[in-house]
Amino acid sequence: MKLDLDAISVSIAGRPILDQVSLTVHTGRFIALVGPNGSGKSTLLRTVYRARRPDAGTVRLDGRDLWSMSAAEAARHTGVLMQEQHSGFEFTVAETVALGRTPHLGMFDRFTRSDRAAVDDAMTRTGLIPFRNRRVGELSGGERQRVLLARALAQQPRLLVLDEPTNHLDIRHQLDILELVRELDITVLAALHSLDLAAAYADSVALLDAGHLVEHGPPEEVLTPTAIRKVFDVDATVHHDEGTARFALRPRCVCPDQPCRWSCRTRRHTPLTEAADAR
Repeated sequence: MKLDLDAISVSIAGRPILDQVSLTVHTGRFIALVGPNGSGKSTLLRTVYRARRPDAGTVRLDGRDLWSMSAAEAARHTGVLMQEQHSGFEFTVAETVALGRTPHLGMFDRFTRSDRAAVDDAMTRTGLIPFRNRRVGELSGGERQRVLLARALAQQPRLLVLDEPTNHLDIRHQLDILELVRELDITVLAALHSLDLAAAYADSVALLDAGHLVEHGPPEEVLTPTAIRKVFDVDATVHHDEGTARFALRPRCVCPDQPCRWSCRTRRHTPLTEAADAR
């Protein structure tokens, strides 16, 4: 499914959050949204999964205006995994994943063979079959995140929207989630904090800053030391390892001497003579 965001603008309480952001996510591509806190990543995602109507601009799925669809139709197309989702911990894994079929069911419809197959497939993909009868509240954070991903997959979406899906997860579970997503072969739009993960898993990166789209393209072209310094206000060294970028980040050097004579551990340095006088 192709996603087109055309000149999206959003203001909240009179404060501009997004300013005419335009972005295209082609079918089957994984696009990562990166940027500092407050750059508009989550707000942009909310316009895609219909949590917030944009003040201006259009969201299109395969050329159709998303906001002209019914909520149920939009949900059939779009699966969502947010950074903090609270599901009924008293439900079993299978019951929770089955909730993903809700957009496909009428008020009085009962589960069919195809519904059960979709749930089983989602649990198989996410490695949850051995947990199917466990209560969600008994699982670890990483396991619960897999349950919520499986619930989204049970919708059989053509577009998957992820808002910081690796938040609060340890390194192994971060990689597990993104490996699963990368193998789905569907269109993915994900907000990620980690530049390393964005570079490793995304086909392209959209860099946001203060509600503006700064750059969009392959990770190695977008996530440059210059761009990182400008947007995140940190210094970066980029290492390329077998085609994947790795980032060494440090506080931005503001020393008068270039190159810096000290190890830049703070934003500002006290000259040695002043430090001696202070003692």
